[in-house]
Amino acid sequence: MALSKTALDTDVSVHSTFASRYVRASLPRFRMPENSIPKEAAYQIINDELMLDGNPRLNLASFVTTWMEPECDKLIMASVNKNYVDMDEYPVTTELQNRCVNMIAHLFNAPLGESETAVGVGTVGSSEAIMLAGLAFKRKWQNRRKAEGKPSDQPNIVTGANVQVCWEKFARYFEVELKEVKLREGYYVMDPEKAVEMVDENTICVAAILGSTLNGEFEDVKLLNDLLTEKNKETGWDTPIHVDAASGGFIAPFLYPDLEWDFRLPLVKSINVSGHKYGLVYAGIGWVIWRSKEDLPEELIFHINYLGADQPTFTLNFSKGSSQVIAQYYQLIRLGYEGYKNVMENCRDNMLVLREGLELTGRFDIISTDVGVPLVAFSLKNNSTHNEFEVSDMLRRFGWIVPAYTMPPDAQHITVLRVVIREDFSRTLAERLVNDIQKVMHELENLPCKVCARIWISGDGDKEQHGAVVVKKTALETQREITTIWRKFVMEKKKMNGVC
Repeated sequence: MALSKTALDTDVSVHSTFASRYVRASLPRFRMPENSIPKEAAYQIINDELMLDGNPRLNLASFVTTWMEPECDKLIMASVNKNYVDMDEYPVTTELQNRCVNMIAHLFNAPLGESETAVGVGTVGSSEAIMLAGLAFKRKWQNRRKAEGKPSDQPNIVTGANVQVCWEKFARYFEVELKEVKLREGYYVMDPEKAVEMVDENTICVAAILGSTLNGEFEDVKLLNDLLTEKNKETGWDTPIHVDAASGGFIAPFLYPDLEWDFRLPLVKSINVSGHKYGLVYAGIGWVIWRSKEDLPEELIFHINYLGADQPTFTLNFSKGSSQVIAQYYQLIRLGYEGYKNVMENCRDNMLVLREGLELTGRFDIISTDVGVPLVAFSLKNNSTHNEFEVSDMLRRFGWIVPAYTMPPDAQHITVLRVVIREDFSRTLAERLVNDIQKVMHELENLPCKVCARIWISGDGDKEQHGAVVVKKTALETQREITTIWRKFVMEKKKMNGVC
């Protein structure tokens, strides 16, 4: 959630285009108005402001679902007033959640008996799911250390530097040291060997990413499991693995069913997945599944009875809507295995169309891999005059929202553009995007360089300027300086737009 900040300090009122038809006076912008206004006026004022938002279908920065079938939209609206946590009043909704948990657990090959139910919970997204999984690991580690008579005040977690910010939040909020495996040019995911080297007796778990946010790549969970098994045998530790499958959890089972990343690996104790990404549900639903009851400490589960019958709860928040849970169940039974596979294969095919189109331009290096989340991450082959931030900025004129960003340490000198392929991104849109990117590149070539005017680069060797020796910059130094300047430029624009 962005911190609140006023966008226009000079204008403290909201003016509606149609105000004269409904109300004569303008509305205060940051204070509740003294008097009521007609419902038509309220609707029109808000609707007019929202027109300036971007088109969600053209927001290629987001993994989040932006389209669902009308039948599911009806179910969502019919249940929008149901409080998910009130299980005694809405027992069918609770049953649907339990069905979703079990379906997803079986999809992830949880070792369940014939009549055994899965252990898991619905959340508002993968961020909450990761917090819950992390708390379970921390409590299990603390209990084990106390039983052994050892200190339990310095827990740590090992991840790659490519993890999503929710892992940093978990570490900071719950006082766990975050040990990050640095990236390197050409290798933008966690190296399992380096990760295992960083594991010590205070490590509560190693977090592997199935679908990096940066380039969509799946980390090698199988190799991590094998290496960590050996280290556990040598040291007597019992360090487990959590798989952050926020993006890839609904992709790998359908596109890469033979890939071992889930509960088939003995050290994988919990998995989170975002239902609102490739689970094909609107924003607001995530899932966390545990391997068994033993992996979720009982003392973390609260029992309440003031809403009716005894209700167990393990969440960070309490009240929330039921709509997304119902929507997830709709998608699971509506599509089935066959339907999800068809959707994922279509996303992959459209990703290949976009990738091939970009490669044919001869202007870009592809950073993403063939196996992983269906996205295309790419960078300019030559960014000495114009860079990825300019491409991103100019694509907005065509309606496209394509993010540009720098990689984490130690690959921060690499700048990347990324296009996420969702279900509603068609082959026609992929071809149109390539055409618009070519138009942008043609326009940039005819524009003077914005950045190079600020950076003097010696042509051949060291030269004297005004009595001073100017050292020739390497290509890498130049690229890093350009990236730094543009990062400052973009941040200044965000400040001007009132974005935190």
